[in-house]
Amino acid sequence: MPPSGFASVPDDHTSGYVALIGPPNVGKSTLMNALLGQKLSIVTRKPQTTRQRIIGIHSSDAHQIIFLDTPGIIKPEYELHRAMMGQVEHAVRDADLLLFLHDATKQRPETFSLKQLGGGRAFLVLTKLDLIPQDDALPLVESYAEHREFEEIIPVSARKGFNLDRLMELVVQALPQGPPFYPKDMISEHPERFFVAEIIREKVFQLFHQEIPYSVQVNVVDYEARTDEKDFIDAEIVVNKKSHKGILIGKGGTAIKRLGQTARPDIESFVQSPVYLQLHVKVRENWRDTERMLRSYGYRDA
Repeated sequence: MPPSGFASVPDDHTSGYVALIGPPNVGKSTLMNALLGQKLSIVTRKPQTTRQRIIGIHSSDAHQIIFLDTPGIIKPEYELHRAMMGQVEHAVRDADLLLFLHDATKQRPETFSLKQLGGGRAFLVLTKLDLIPQDDALPLVESYAEHREFEEIIPVSARKGFNLDRLMELVVQALPQGPPFYPKDMISEHPERFFVAEIIREKVFQLFHQEIPYSVQVNVVDYEARTDEKDFIDAEIVVNKKSHKGILIGKGGTAIKRLGQTARPDIESFVQSPVYLQLHVKVRENWRDTERMLRSYGYRDA
C-alpha cells in the first residue's frame, strides 16, 4: 500500500533514487533540468557551481524518479570542498542507479572521478554530444570499458534534447519496484528559500563572473508571504573580502540594484508571486574553512 496521503498506485509501480555524478562542468545540472522539464539547479560557466545535493522529482502514474544533482568531484582544498564531497558520497550511497557523466569533448576518461563511484549500478552518459561528431565518441567509450563496467552507455545533448527520451526510458527500466516516496505533484523537497538563494547566487555569477570568485554564498534571512502585497524576501550575500563587497554594491548602489532587478523576475516566476527583494552584502573572511559557518549555511549537519 502507498504511504498515507498518496493516491493509489499500480502494483508494478517503480521508484528509486538516481544520482548524477561526475567532475565539474560536465552538464549535470543542465541534464537534470532537461529531464525534469523545469529548472531547479542553477547553471553557470563557473566550475563547482552546485554545492549541495539538489533533489528533483519526476513522476508519472507508473513510476517516480528522485534525481540527485551533485557537486562536481574534486580534490578538496577547503572545508567547504570536503563538505561538498560528503554530499557526493551520500548520493552514491543512497542511489539505486548512478548516471556518471562525461563531457564528450574531453577524450580521456575521468579516472579520479570513477574511483568515487564504488561498485554500484551505473550508466555512462556522454554529454555535449552536439559539439563533436558522434564517431569521435567511440574511442572514449572503449577507454572507459577498460576502467569500469557500465550497464548502459548513452550519448546525449541536453541543450539539443538529443537522446533524452531514450535515457529516461532506460532509467525507468532500471528502477526497482515500489511505491512513490513523495506525493506525485512534488518536484523537490527543498524549501522555496533554498531555490531563491540559488537564483540570486546564479545571477551573481552571471553578472560578476570575472570580478567575483567562486566563494560567494547567499542566505535568505527572511521570507514573508503576504496576501495583499508583494512577498518580502531579505537575502544576504556573503563574500570573503571587503573589495568583493564593494564590487557587488557598486557606486551609489548601482550594482546591487542591477542584481536585484535581474534576479527578481526569475524568483517571481519560480514562486509564482510578485516579490519585494531586499539584498545586502556581508564580509565573512575564511567562511569556507569555518565549521560553524558551514553548519549555519547548511553544508554540514547541524
